[in-house]
Amino acid sequence: MASRTRTSTGEAKRHLVVIDMQRAFRQPGEWHIPRYDEAARIIARLAGSGLEPIITRFIPDPAEIGSWSSYYDRWRSMRLDPDDSLWDIELPDIEVRGSIDLPTFSKWGDELAGRIAVGEEVILTGVATDCCILATALGAADAGRYVTVVEDACAGQSDAEHDQALSLLELLSPMINVVKSGTLLN
Repeated sequence: MASRTRTSTGEAKRHLVVIDMQRAFRQPGEWHIPRYDEAARIIARLAGSGLEPIITRFIPDPAEIGSWSSYYDRWRSMRLDPDDSLWDIELPDIEVRGSIDLPTFSKWGDELAGRIAVGEEVILTGVATDCCILATALGAADAGRYVTVVEDACAGQSDAEHDQALSLLELLSPMINVVKSGTLLN
């Protein structure tokens, strides 16, 4: 049975992963996340507690391979160049030193897998709970990582959709655990 990778203090190594905290989801518009700023404040507190954030960005693939073309037919106003400022990170009180950029809902892939070993803990925060958080959590759990989703450091399309996604994720405990930020900040 595989165990968690431990630090010198005997605790499982933890990685704060901040999913898609970008202007496209903060400002009013088709992809606006109503509780974005509330989640951003909690993420800043977690980062301030000593957890080094790994930042991700959703960026469109202009090739729109396969079903992505139909997706962007639905969201025509989001057919923007990957360098458009709408894709910029907006995380008040956090110094951003680069990001993992992917044109997919899930941010789990080779780059995160290379930074987070099997048995280590992925602490997920960001937007949207009902899309990119859900997809990333499932990918990381499938890859053998322990996943903690910080419910008050995430935000969804609505409170109802946020809660539904968290309920689905809770079904996968102990691979995926859902906690409030206070349990990590104490």
